[in-house]
Amino acid sequence: MLLLKRRLPTLRLESGAGSHVLRVFLFFLAFYLLLTFYVRGQSYRDPGSVFFNPWTAYDTSYTDVRLEEADLYIESVTNASVFPKAGPEPGLCVGIASIARHGVRYFKSTVGTVLEGLSEAERADIHLILFIAHTDPTEHPAYSEPWLHQVADQVLLYDPETVDIEHIHSLETDAAKVSGREKALFDYTYLLQACEAANTPYAVMLEDDVVALDGWHHRTRNALDSVEKQTAEIGASKWLYLRLFYTEEFLGWNSEDWFIYLIYSVLAVSLVACTCLGIRQYRPRIQSHLSNPTILLLSAICTPLLIGLFFAAGRVTTLPLPEGVHLMPRFGCCSQAFVFPHSRIPDLVDLYRSRHIGYVDMITEEFANEHDELRWAVTPIVMQHVGRRSSKGASGDPNVPLRHKYKSELSDVEKLWNFGFETNNADSLRAEHEYVKEHE
Repeated sequence: MLLLKRRLPTLRLESGAGSHVLRVFLFFLAFYLLLTFYVRGQSYRDPGSVFFNPWTAYDTSYTDVRLEEADLYIESVTNASVFPKAGPEPGLCVGIASIARHGVRYFKSTVGTVLEGLSEAERADIHLILFIAHTDPTEHPAYSEPWLHQVADQVLLYDPETVDIEHIHSLETDAAKVSGREKALFDYTYLLQACEAANTPYAVMLEDDVVALDGWHHRTRNALDSVEKQTAEIGASKWLYLRLFYTEEFLGWNSEDWFIYLIYSVLAVSLVACTCLGIRQYRPRIQSHLSNPTILLLSAICTPLLIGLFFAAGRVTTLPLPEGVHLMPRFGCCSQAFVFPHSRIPDLVDLYRSRHIGYVDMITEEFANEHDELRWAVTPIVMQHVGRRSSKGASGDPNVPLRHKYKSELSDVEKLWNFGFETNNADSLRAEHEYVKEHE
């Protein structure tokens, strides 16, 4: 009987400790479930998240606003009698090459988003070259439309005296268009040379399937100032490009960095355990609340679950790129919108000519890696790809509703998308742009 009485306090203590651990776990579980629902609502646009929802993440919201504004602008230009043009010393050569695409037209919308909302001073800072990349330019529907010649400072066509028209014509056949890598690279080089001849400090090379942000000009100008400043600060004498578009598709958790993630995860678990032990050591009053089972629960179960949720949320959600200009030597994609300094155009022209066949972005990145070139990107991006409206996607016709798809059903071109771009607020951007124009 005496032995039983001595055992009773111990049993009560163990029972109390067990119930305390259970209460801690249930409280954590409730918190964890609420946190999971919150994270799910925040990361559905993150392509690296387990909560990514392609049924809504690819929806166009701000893009639709810009396309509507672009159409209204082109319509107003068509009916106007005076057309703004480049000033005597523009700072940017904006080059856009276009070919006729079957069943889809977005060249006009691209040009409209580039020009819509610009002040007279901003438009004067741009030498706009629109390149109709056909040996017979009448094959492109825009060539016979008045707006093209009204908005452009230069409508670029192939010059028979400087190019092999017959060879280019051979690249326009259906068989040659299957890959299209030779003609696309030739056209890009040809347009880049035209921008070199314009003798502006910078060349902005855009593909004809992008949508420009309201205020893209002043943001790009500010970004270029930052590029020049940061390049000088790190002691470099030159840089290769500034990227105005990238997709978050390649900015997730990279498998090659798994060891770093593991180290930080182990450190997090160790930090929690050591912190609990330290608190218990120096605060004896709460020793009963930080028993060994409780510490084990917090460090070995709760912390790993939180770490798992951190990674499940996606890198773009948990560790987003900071706003401003930053280096992007890896995972930058693709060639939709580059800014090149005038001094680097000869290097690039020689590079593309020497390669003759290939994709612009891949050739440029290979060259940059070999020569350790500085590559910059601006965040938030100021250009968007048409994504699922691409001629290589499901439908380029804006009047045809897009069918919802699972991510596995999307082509690479359809996934060429910046999800953050669609979160822009049109009114806020317009107000920012108006403020800049008032103080220019």
